[in-house]
Amino acid sequence: MARIIDVGDAGRVESVRSAEGEQTLETVKRLAWLLDSSLPIPGTRLTVGLDALIGLFPFLGDLIGVLLSSYIVSQAAKLGAPRSVLWRMSFNVAIEGVIGIIPFAGDLFDAAFKANQRNVRLLADWLDQPKKTERATRAFGAVLMLAVIVLFALLGTGSFFFWRWILGV
Repeated sequence: MARIIDVGDAGRVESVRSAEGEQTLETVKRLAWLLDSSLPIPGTRLTVGLDALIGLFPFLGDLIGVLLSSYIVSQAAKLGAPRSVLWRMSFNVAIEGVIGIIPFAGDLFDAAFKANQRNVRLLADWLDQPKKTERATRAFGAVLMLAVIVLFALLGTGSFFFWRWILGV
């Protein structure tokens, strides 16, 4: 696989492109468009994709949507995207899948969030500016971990006071 690596004046890698990467990027762009934006909503500028329609079938539709979305993440992994980028892409798919389980509201979220197109943008950004994208996805991961820690601390504190109230201590 021949890669075209652009190196800036400071000697830093500015982009990582390859013929295979370009072909894969075009393939996943078409898939993301099909899943997220291929069907215009008459009378509006809004679009939905097959993912939102498939998601109308409870649970099974959402599972199929997650599997289709995971293909984009797997292609990014084959191209050599770093773990931080893959984790963020997986997070996008997971959010869309988990919220998509909620009847109707999840389908509306799915139509608006467009995880597949977000993931294709992440992949394209990584191919164009690998270091910048990796830094941004690491920062996102750090903020996400901090949010999870704060959530668990709040849940623990809330549980403590709830049981204290129940037990009358």
